[in-house]
Amino acid sequence: MLEKLKAQVCQANLDLVAEGLVIQTWGNASGVDRASGLMVIKPSEGNLRPSSDTPTHLVLYRKFKDIGGVVHTHSLFATSWAQACKPLLAYGTTQADYWYGDVPCTRLMKPAEIKKDYEANTGEVIVETFRKQKRDPMQHPAVLVASHGPFTWGKDVHDAVHNASVLEFIARLNSE
Repeated sequence: MLEKLKAQVCQANLDLVAEGLVIQTWGNASGVDRASGLMVIKPSEGNLRPSSDTPTHLVLYRKFKDIGGVVHTHSLFATSWAQACKPLLAYGTTQADYWYGDVPCTRLMKPAEIKKDYEANTGEVIVETFRKQKRDPMQHPAVLVASHGPFTWGKDVHDAVHNASVLEFIARLNSE
């Protein structure tokens, strides 16, 4: 199973580039094998250490029990909204076809959260946003992290990539 998951995660990362959702090393995809409790994530460039975003992905897998894949990008339009600290409002059925309501934006992280365990705290602020707004992560498979960028997820890593692509399109529509 792990070899299959590695191949799926590798393809997902290639798909992010092909979709124009990441440039350079600004993004990653991961997948989890719930049976073994193992996660596969794109390594950091050059040294094959796990991505620096690994703690964020792990928090999401631990707290959102139904997800099987996570994607983080710095896609142009969704990142613009995240860095402006604004949610993506649901203006029409295009967005409603994929999730119920707005795409939320997290609160700004506190200096202490940034200074210590930034990546894990990024995951925690995402979970906090969903808990406070009583959102089901499977019905709302996207979030904008304030002053940072977008995260998406899905039943598997392929679904998470699909949701990242849809999120970027929705962000672009909101910008027009």
